[in-house]
Amino acid sequence: MKRRIAIFASGGGSNAEAIINHFKSSDHIEIALIVSNKKSAYVLERAQNHKIAAHVIHKKEFYNSYDLLDILQSHHIDYIVLAGFLLLIPNYLIQAYPDRIINIHPALLPKYGGKGMYGHHVHQAVFDNFEKESGITIHLVNDKYDEGEILFQSKVELGLTDTPDIIAKKVLSLEHTHYPKVIEQAVLESFDQ
Repeated sequence: MKRRIAIFASGGGSNAEAIINHFKSSDHIEIALIVSNKKSAYVLERAQNHKIAAHVIHKKEFYNSYDLLDILQSHHIDYIVLAGFLLLIPNYLIQAYPDRIINIHPALLPKYGGKGMYGHHVHQAVFDNFEKESGITIHLVNDKYDEGEILFQSKVELGLTDTPDIIAKKVLSLEHTHYPKVIEQAVLESFDQ
């Protein structure tokens, strides 16, 4: 029986695309649902292009009801993957999916994590602090931004002339390379226990 993943994303969904493509021919894992908190997010078009069910959740509904949990259960979701999802995950989801929600952060945590530290904000902070390297952190999700158990990190060297946009491209390349593989390992290991 295939394990079913829901991807939560707020934006364009390039990581979602990489994850979808990685699992297209998997015998063990399938992407069964895309959830977004923005009805204009391009990730919803990606879901449509791949014939994957999609759901838009409003922030108020996300925090003040269990409707999303019902939707996840109706799609038989086993695991949640965050791919550029900007809302803090509420406790009811963490309790329903203990150690089965995974996130990627575009920096080497614990540096440059926390509320408001996403996307360009992270790369600008890395640039402003003259860091010689950046990278990605893949971690389990708990009830605080970017503080869950770290599963994987990968680094990339930065040059003196690397702008925040160049840093973003280098980090995104790491994300697309590593995130699908780490997800696969985490999902399969969590169900072998």
